[in-house]
Amino acid sequence: MIAPTGAAPPSYAAENAPPARPPIDPSRPAITKLSITARRTEDDREPDKRPLDLALITRLIGYMRPYATRRNWLFLMVVLRSIQLPLVAWSIGAIINGPITNHEPLPNLLWAAFGLLALAGSTQVVFHFRQRLALELGETVSHDLRREIFGHLQRMPLSFYNKTKIGRIISRVTSDCEAMRVGVQDVLFVSLVGIGQMLTAAALMLYYNWALFSVVVAMSPVLYLLNRFFRQRLSIAFRVMQEGFSRLTSALAESINGVRVTQAFVRERTNQRLFRDLLDWHGENVMKAVRVEGLLLPLLELNSQTFIAALLLVGGYRVLYHNAPAGDLIFFFFLANIFFSPVQILGNQYNQALTAMAGAERVFALLDRQPDWQDAPDAVPLPPIHGLVELRDVTFGYEPDRMVLHEINLTAQPGQTVALVGRTGSGKTSIINLIARFYLPQQGEVLIDGHSTRAITGDSLHHQMGIVLQHNFLFTGTIRENIRVGRPDATDDDVVGAIQALDCLDLLLALPQGLETQVGERGAQLSLGQRQLVCFARAMLANPRILILDEATSSVDTLTEMRIQRSLARLLADRTSFVVAHRLSTIRSADVILVLEDGRIVQRGTHGELMASGGLYAGLVEQFIRGVAA
Repeated sequence: MIAPTGAAPPSYAAENAPPARPPIDPSRPAITKLSITARRTEDDREPDKRPLDLALITRLIGYMRPYATRRNWLFLMVVLRSIQLPLVAWSIGAIINGPITNHEPLPNLLWAAFGLLALAGSTQVVFHFRQRLALELGETVSHDLRREIFGHLQRMPLSFYNKTKIGRIISRVTSDCEAMRVGVQDVLFVSLVGIGQMLTAAALMLYYNWALFSVVVAMSPVLYLLNRFFRQRLSIAFRVMQEGFSRLTSALAESINGVRVTQAFVRERTNQRLFRDLLDWHGENVMKAVRVEGLLLPLLELNSQTFIAALLLVGGYRVLYHNAPAGDLIFFFFLANIFFSPVQILGNQYNQALTAMAGAERVFALLDRQPDWQDAPDAVPLPPIHGLVELRDVTFGYEPDRMVLHEINLTAQPGQTVALVGRTGSGKTSIINLIARFYLPQQGEVLIDGHSTRAITGDSLHHQMGIVLQHNFLFTGTIRENIRVGRPDATDDDVVGAIQALDCLDLLLALPQGLETQVGERGAQLSLGQRQLVCFARAMLANPRILILDEATSSVDTLTEMRIQRSLARLLADRTSFVVAHRLSTIRSADVILVLEDGRIVQRGTHGELMASGGLYAGLVEQFIRGVAA
């Protein structure tokens, strides 16, 4: 019995079954786009590019090069699969048109049936290896892409993360790479099987009867025009749909990271409304894509049904009035089914290809994005330093047209402690960022032992520098593992020695599992003060020549701070240290205090000198004392 036109043979249908879409709730209320559109600024939009780009496809295929043997075997399986499926249809027609029609002896029919079974069995063996190799290749390519993206992200400077939403970055590694994986293991090779199947079937039809094959040729322009008409609409719909998913990811990540602020300011309903608006906007985009896709696939199937009707008219006329063999018409029915069965599948694969291209555009755009700055080609490693730090006529801004530091000059001698004091926004952290080489100045030079930070490698500087921030980051793991971040090769005795030097060993050992206590995600299992102690111990263990403390004791209670002040003196001894703090006890013992206002150094000296001269520093100290007294 002839299979219904447009329905693929079981083996091909199983291989090319389109992925299921989540059901759309018809009761969804009407979507209002005004609030979403108003918030979509140009710098927040994903770039719109061509959906199918030969350069992108070639670049993606290039990731298969390290797995050339597996790739070549896969291409061989694709060729065999493309030939075998039409041959199965041809064999069925040949058996009907031969032993059955000619009433040949039963042994001939049995041999023909056994031959068909052997051919069908070989198709399943080829199908197994084609599918297995495709899955393996897709997974390895996805693995390499994610590894490359992560490595690239590690090299990007802080300015990139200040300008890029974390949700966008996550979506590159998750959904975009997943779309590219599907593009490799499904779209590419399934499409090649379908195209090869159509070409083989077309060649057989042309060989047996060119007149009937002309019906196939006549229907080709219809397929081309349908594809061309829907191609642009589908490409736009799928790119916008992918952008909507990226926005959802970004909003979700932001909401989770800020959940404490959300609950503290009773912002739950506002966040729900904003997320619901984004979700509705994304749902509308999905609906648009589904409507276009739902129109294209039935039209493709109708086209194949129309072809069968035309084939019956032309073929039946030739059999009835021109004595053409009826067997040729039977051949064509089977081959026509094989020819048109991939059409609907290829239509779905085209939709998947658009998603893969959208993901490839964004992933490669990220990989091609060069850091705002990086080590110079002729940069040299920084030799062991004494700790002389100089800023000469430094002018700096996070944006080129908005400077936050103006003509900064300072010198910190080896072993000297420099305190940076000023109101919020005066430029203290910006100076720290320049010394740590997280940024480079627009004008002037930052020198470490006479070496410009532009001419040295960043790693060689950071290996000799320690930083303790107000909100230091702790990695998931134990306290001991987080302290070892400062020196991965340190022994357990080294870790304990660093904590003892800070006179805080009893505080950490008092935790449930002592140094083996799990800190939780971002240190959530520890108090703020305990996190700071871990960070102090990390810096002590690293034994840096330059130490930066940015509000490092602000999260430590007064009693703990009294203990830390004594050990802090040991931590700062013989190291060049830069201290940003508001607590008077932290900065009054500094060798030099720099007072900043509007990105300029307006006062410098010791605590006693600055108090005697009055001015901004004395005013800040008086405000602090009044605040403590109050």
